[in-house]
Amino acid sequence: MIRGLIERAPKVLLHDHLDGGVRPSSVVELAAEYGYDRLPTTDIGELSTWFNRGAKRNDLVLYLETFAHTVGVMQQRDAVERVAFECAEDLANDGVVYAEVRFAPELHMEGGLELQEVLDAVLAGFERGSNGTDLTIYTICSAMRTAAHSREIAELAVANRDRGVVGFDIAGAEAGYPPSRHLDAFQYVMRENFHSTIHAGEAFGLPSIWEALQYCGAARLGHGVRVVDDITGPEGDEQLGRLASYVRDRRICLELCPTSNVNTGVCASIADHPIGLLRRLRFRVTLNTDNRLMSDTSMTREMLQLHDAFGWDLADLEWLTINAMKSAFAPFPERLKIINGFIKPRYALLNAEASMGAG
Repeated sequence: MIRGLIERAPKVLLHDHLDGGVRPSSVVELAAEYGYDRLPTTDIGELSTWFNRGAKRNDLVLYLETFAHTVGVMQQRDAVERVAFECAEDLANDGVVYAEVRFAPELHMEGGLELQEVLDAVLAGFERGSNGTDLTIYTICSAMRTAAHSREIAELAVANRDRGVVGFDIAGAEAGYPPSRHLDAFQYVMRENFHSTIHAGEAFGLPSIWEALQYCGAARLGHGVRVVDDITGPEGDEQLGRLASYVRDRRICLELCPTSNVNTGVCASIADHPIGLLRRLRFRVTLNTDNRLMSDTSMTREMLQLHDAFGWDLADLEWLTINAMKSAFAPFPERLKIINGFIKPRYALLNAEASMGAG
């Protein structure tokens, strides 16, 4: 019964990569259409397995290597728009009512597109894919932390803030590429009264989180799971260090991605994931997919795994969902509208259905 209830539950997604959620069939079709000949296989089933197996190598840098092929087939406007359209369609079909999907515009220029053209294609695809559904979908523009285009990407994001872009981010290999390398971009974002979330505390620990917050002004932490490095003591008597206390006290959102973290070696299994501890200690925990293709996941699957690993019920999942909506970059009235118009009423119906089933 719980599977059916979770499938129909309203979901909020804050951390999802566009190029990490391409349909395997679309990768094959786009490769054929645009002459991309570097795929390991053109068999859709085998390719899907290859992406997932490639992700399970317990190393973030190796995990990121799989993106060469999804990005490789997203170099033309029609291809980018198609992937964005299908992303919105897939999320809506998974019960997602609000999503912020991020991507790095600078990675899609090999076919001659300009940054604005890439972004226009994504926004058009999202609009088409969400039309007529309950999904509200926005974009976060990511700059690659290993490159030097972050200020340009930040300016692109701010310039399109009234067209569906709600935030700025840096992504890519974390170790050796601290957030402060992109301080100019983040200070620009702050001066423009705009939003930023930073990949921090995934493959690198507390210094990355500290810089993201105290130097760069991040409102949310992309992953942020390594904040547990600042928590000590036995279960039930945990002691929070100053950074962990700051994160909890300020209600800084942790964009946690359990399956992805298992894939990149942060933890051995979902049951070992720190999300259980962080939820119990009442951090601002949210649940996310990160890369649906590479991790072979969805919001429904992530929720089911938490139910199986920790025994979380609909009340726990509603708490996670409202947490995410509270921390979304949409305007405050819109956040309230989605919480009161979608999330709470639908969870009330699901709880009533669960009670009738139990009785």
